[in-house]
Formats: sequence, C-alpha cells, structure tokens
Amino acid sequence: MPLYEDDVMHAVALRGSVSVRELAMLLNVSEQTVRRIVKPLVERGEVEKVHGAVVGRTRLGEAPFLARMAVNQRAKVAIAGRVAALVSDGDVIALDTGSTTGFIAQALRQRRGLTVVTNSTFIATSLATIPGNKVLMAGVELRNHDGASFDAQAFSVVRSMRVRLAILSASAVDAQRGLMVQEHAEAQMSAAMSEVAESRVFAVDSSKFGLAGLVALLPMRGDDRLVTDAQLPAECRRALGAGQVVVV
Repeated sequence: MPLYEDDVMHAVALRGSVSVRELAMLLNVSEQTVRRIVKPLVERGEVEKVHGAVVGRTRLGEAPFLARMAVNQRAKVAIAGRVAALVSDGDVIALDTGSTTGFIAQALRQRRGLTVVTNSTFIATSLATIPGNKVLMAGVELRNHDGASFDAQAFSVVRSMRVRLAILSASAVDAQRGLMVQEHAEAQMSAAMSEVAESRVFAVDSSKFGLAGLVALLPMRGDDRLVTDAQLPAECRRALGAGQVVVV
C-alpha cells in the first residue's frame, strides 16, 4: 500500500472517520490530492466517503475510548473549559459518556461539593475522589470499549435523579438530522438525562460536523446550548433545531 494510503488507513482506524480537511493537514497536501489518494481506497471497499469525510467500513459503534480522547484534543480541552465554567461548587449535574465529556470531567476536578450522576466509569472515577463530591455511578454491566453502562439499573438511577444541568455529547452533527449517536442505548440515555435536567448543554467538537451517526438525538430546545470549537456549516446549524451555539 502506498505511504499516503497507509497514513489514511491509520487515521481512519484510530477514530472511525476523519474529514478531508484534516487529512490534508495531516499529510501536508491539498484537499484535492487527498481525494485522489482516497479514491482507490473507496473503489477497493476499504473505506467509504461520506459528507466530506473518510469513514471506516467497520463503524458499528465507535473507536476505543482512549483513542477518541486523543482526537482533536486541543479543541476538546477548550470546550471542556467553557462547559466547566457553567458549573458551580455544590452543583447537581449529569454527564453522559463521551470523549469530550471525559475532558469536561477533568476540568470539573477544580470544583467542590458536586453531586454527579453518570453512566461513565471514566467520569465517575475522575470526580469521585475530589473532596466533598458525591458521585452516583449509574449501572452495573460495563461496555467493553469505553466502560460505559446502559443496563436497566443505569436508567433507573438516572431517572431517580433531579439535576440542574445535563452535559451531553454526540458522535455526529448530520446535515439533515442534527445531533446523532452510534447506538440506540446512547440516544435513550441522552433522553433520560434530559428528562431529569433543568437545562442542557451539548459538547461537540468540530471533527463531528457533517458526519452521519446511526441514531438521531432529540432536537435542541430554545434554552439548550451547544459548545463547540468552530462555526457550524449552515446546513448543520439548521438541522439542530432551536438553541444557542457557543463557539470557543
């Protein structure tokens, strides 16, 4: 396999999908050159080309959690800082599982006296050892690629709560369907946390723009916020519904 093709396959294996723009930056070539490199990979069925991104053929689910934490890390850290600023000492919050919410949990280690409900073991362990925090880990059976729980007990714990803010993630911002995730259980957990929250904030980095997930989340409401690191394409913005988009 030519060197550039190997680089493309490595990037796709790491994160499941990667935009043409990011591949051009990675390879230090033009976007037009990236399209020429990708074309034979598509013809051989090794990758797919979807909405300006190159997507792995085996994308049922997401890349391993730590690999996703390494993708677009600088942007996720910036998003995490902005979202953490919305949380005060003593707050009651819910966080779903995701690489960006994982960074938000790290930013929230500066807070004290939080009550947190989450279905992510990474987030739970990040915040449980902070003095004064109370962390409720929702669920018993853990998913193997990210340590998240979506069993019946996870939903029962979440639905028993009342939180001020739900901090939620997404796998894609589709140009037709808006915020999307890869599994029905993820969409159901997002809805469950939304039901018990006074307000919601979605944390989504720009690598998700224009991608397609498998399951759509509920449209954004008027008081929702989406915190991201770049201007949304107009078609993606229209697909989101109401709500405020905050760019850091």
